[in-house]
Amino acid sequence: METIVSIRPLLAVLVTLIGSLFIIFTGERNRNLREFWTILASIIKFSIVLSMVPFILDGKTLEFTIISLAPGVSLQFRVDQFGMFFGILASALWIATSVYSIGYVRGLNEHAQTRYFFNFALCLSATMGIAFAGNLLTLFIFYEMLTVATYPLVAHKETEDAIMGGRKYLAYTLIAGVVILFAIIFIYTLTGSLDFKPGGFLLGHGSPGTLIFLFVILILGFGVKAALMPMHEWLPTAMVAPTPVSALLHAVAVVKAGVFGCLRIILYVFGPVLLHELDLWIILAYFSAFTVIVSGMYALAQDNLKRRLAFSTINNLAIIVMGAALLTPSAITGSIFHIGSHGFMKITLFFVAGAIYVKTHKENISELDGLGRQMPLTFGAFAVCAMGVAGTPPVCGFISKWYLALGAIEAKQVVFLFVLLISAMMDIAYFFPIIYNAFFKIPEEAINPHFDEAPMRMVVPLMITAIISLILGIFPNAFFNFFNIASMAAGKILGGM
Repeated sequence: METIVSIRPLLAVLVTLIGSLFIIFTGERNRNLREFWTILASIIKFSIVLSMVPFILDGKTLEFTIISLAPGVSLQFRVDQFGMFFGILASALWIATSVYSIGYVRGLNEHAQTRYFFNFALCLSATMGIAFAGNLLTLFIFYEMLTVATYPLVAHKETEDAIMGGRKYLAYTLIAGVVILFAIIFIYTLTGSLDFKPGGFLLGHGSPGTLIFLFVILILGFGVKAALMPMHEWLPTAMVAPTPVSALLHAVAVVKAGVFGCLRIILYVFGPVLLHELDLWIILAYFSAFTVIVSGMYALAQDNLKRRLAFSTINNLAIIVMGAALLTPSAITGSIFHIGSHGFMKITLFFVAGAIYVKTHKENISELDGLGRQMPLTFGAFAVCAMGVAGTPPVCGFISKWYLALGAIEAKQVVFLFVLLISAMMDIAYFFPIIYNAFFKIPEEAINPHFDEAPMRMVVPLMITAIISLILGIFPNAFFNFFNIASMAAGKILGGM
């Protein structure tokens, strides 16, 4: 595979760092100019990322080394198919989230808006660094940068609950970071290298016991942000954050960075051959399946809409890890594609929760009866993406879950096919009553149904992400060549065996 030296990955990271400086210097003096920098930086970032897509589709890799620190250790960006997939997702959704955030913070007259947009920009720079990291060290640096940048967003409201949620988030993720750093140092002593390789690079290095130990602590470390149970508790608590932050956590940055890290470990550090030799793949698949089922049960018990969405996210992240653990072509393709499809669908669902709160100040599912007739665009978008999360055609969630189901059959592990079906039934059980009650149930208080949506700055982004979710379910290569990139990544990983 041809490698091209290019500064584009670095520019994709730097553009929002530079934008964050313009945001902080503009401050509260000129809100329109401050938010112009936010939108401009997001559009430039997306354009830079898209400019790399033709190279990736042509089978090339883009690489840029900032500095070499030691033999086999460098701060380096390398854009492969998997990194490009995540980079497109994050940069595309940041545009929608930026526009939505303007409507949200203005609609609620939020305090510390400059700090909010500044940290948002830092988070997206860190996420891009994670996507394009060429080795474990670079991934770790930006992974920890994301942790620090997200804390002020989680604790943004500065209430007692917000401070507690932020501290819990930091405690979980910083401890996980220490564990990951220990494993990285250990791997370097074994191999003299930290560079990602499709199909893994640890085969032939270390005893089985040592490799099993490394795999366990790396999955536990990255599994904290991926919210694999029992390391998930910080995520529902973090729902005290403003809704655009929750959307960022679930669809674009933090938890997606965690699951991205898990897949890097499974597919680019250990690889299919080694995981089969050590029988670790089946253990991880069952561990993830446990999270899938239990998180779905927790979701059923939640009345708070954002908490129900949080447990739904835990459910879907575990499905992604479970699919990658099966190590078959369809399962890996479905797993990678579900990162994208879940991103578009889940950000829409959180956008809806925020629109409801800004318009009505209602947060609980039991309070939403009849609200669909007042906010038909908002709840229509919710209905589309809730169907998609459940794997209902023609929304994009159907494509990814279909390939995950095929992957379970390819692996001759029908039990995981049943896990997927049970998960889909639970999705229906905790999402569809919300839709029915919103459109068809009459609320206890007497109201006259009338059209009264949230501000258009909020409604337009959620409508766009819902429409994209629908289009990607019919044409999975529309806009971003998502499916081609996911299948190319899977082929390269298995070809590296």
